[in-house]
Amino acid sequence: MSISPQRRQEIIDALRRGTVPRNSLDAFAVGLGRFEEVLQEELRRVGAGSGLFKAVRGEYGCGKTFFARWLADTARKQGFATSEIQVSETETPLHRLETVYRRLTERLATADCPQGALRNIIDGWFFTLEEDVLAEGTIDPNDAAALLERTGELLEQRLAKVSSAAPTFSAALRGYRQAQAEDNQAVADGILAWLSGQPNVAAAAKRYAGVKGDIDHFGAMNFLQGILAVLRDSGQPGILVVLDEVETIQRVRSDVRDKSLNALRQLIDEVDSGRFPGLYLLITGTPAFFDGPQGISRLEPLAQRLQVDFVTDARFDNPRAVQIRLPAFDLERLCLVGCRVRDIYQQHTAAGQRVAQHCSDEYVRQLAEAVTGKLGGKVGIAPRIFLKKLVGDVLDRVDQFEDFDPRRDYSLTISETELTPVERQATGAASVDDIELDL
Repeated sequence: MSISPQRRQEIIDALRRGTVPRNSLDAFAVGLGRFEEVLQEELRRVGAGSGLFKAVRGEYGCGKTFFARWLADTARKQGFATSEIQVSETETPLHRLETVYRRLTERLATADCPQGALRNIIDGWFFTLEEDVLAEGTIDPNDAAALLERTGELLEQRLAKVSSAAPTFSAALRGYRQAQAEDNQAVADGILAWLSGQPNVAAAAKRYAGVKGDIDHFGAMNFLQGILAVLRDSGQPGILVVLDEVETIQRVRSDVRDKSLNALRQLIDEVDSGRFPGLYLLITGTPAFFDGPQGISRLEPLAQRLQVDFVTDARFDNPRAVQIRLPAFDLERLCLVGCRVRDIYQQHTAAGQRVAQHCSDEYVRQLAEAVTGKLGGKVGIAPRIFLKKLVGDVLDRVDQFEDFDPRRDYSLTISETELTPVERQATGAASVDDIELDL
């Protein structure tokens, strides 16, 4: 596939840092074809006005974050907004839905805006409203006051359903539009921050919009409805929201864990009830979260909603199920990903001939085997550090130094400081049974 120079640079930079790129992941995605047709159909359904929930399970290193970003990249290409939220005990506790909403708006992305896209979405919606008002033919385009008033009336009509549950959402939008019309940017910014769920917004901005306090747990869900309504009215299909690493709630206090599980159940039920048309909610977690005693089994209604048969041979897994599992990486997949990354790098550099000469498929396999060996033979946890070494230690040097030959001049080293806790445990394990996972 053809990738722009900018996208190639983003991919290479992310892999060099040991992180998952956010765009163009289909360029080196491996093993996801079995899900693609179903996921495309699910995105079409959500774009047509449905709400949908999906859970993805897999061991560490199998590519859950990659899968989520690959799907988000696919969704943005189809006009969706997306938001990836890392569940965290301290920064984004799952049971505090107002905090989840705040992170959602902070990380809202579209094809044109990689982060913080709420302002663009709202401004685009007001432009759509003004165009609809002018199309009525009853307002003089030069009469700013009349145009503003009629746009406000149309706003109320379009958000009538949301306003019945959250009148402050439409009030804040009116205030934002009025502040912009008066060129009062400080107040407009304050109102937008309040709409985003930010705390400590200036009292003057809230008074201007006629709102009080901060968005709470229940208000957050109403405001999510409002954002979905704004998107639909602008002709955009909806939002894909990713709650990544939900297994972290297993490590919190039992009362907080139970609240978090109940919040997740509430979200799933609200999506199923049709409250959020245009929302695709995706969560990722380890098998221990879905099957273990400190995970969803603590809340029976949630366990029932997510129950899927994984006893049957994985070849016959149902990608339409509410929960799907990602297969662990094997050496063949790891080598294939490495070769695709090498090909992307080769297109990116003028030293493509040297890259092809020194980094053949055979060498990529040898490096993959060496990295896997350093990690206790666990291929499943090798992809991140393998790609980091391939790009940062090998390909970059081949690119920059004409006389660098990785077979002769490079010896693989992995320091503890560049490893995650799970990777570090694997390097010190004498056998697979010695690896202790923090669950």
